[in-house]
Amino acid sequence: QGQLVESGGGLVQAGGSLRISCAASGRTFSMYAMGWFRQAPGKEREFVAGISWSGGSTTYTDSVKGRFTISRDNAKNTVYLQMNSLKPEDTAVYYCAAVRSRWLTPDPTAAGMDYWGKGTLVTVSS
Repeated sequence: QGQLVESGGGLVQAGGSLRISCAASGRTFSMYAMGWFRQAPGKEREFVAGISWSGGSTTYTDSVKGRFTISRDNAKNTVYLQMNSLKPEDTAVYYCAAVRSRWLTPDPTAAGMDYWGKGTLVTVSS
């Protein structure tokens, strides 16, 4: 019960912007904290950004602070990640995830999440 589907990935030049979305279906995720993770080839899946159930609290990994913004619209059962000033190092498959809790832990990990989307590829060219 419950499905997450990402969309909005694509090819963008360095310095450009992109907004990816995560649409939930099958159930409401409004009481769950949500997060974005990414995984580049040969690397582990890493935390990117997280948001509490109401959207009142957000957290980001250091490498994206000031460039990325996570938001959510619980009425639409959707989470967004606005990515600005993109760098080639941001190239990865971006995954949406949810945890059966209203807040994320201080240091979120992929192993701590309960629901996952299949990912959307973001490629940033030089």
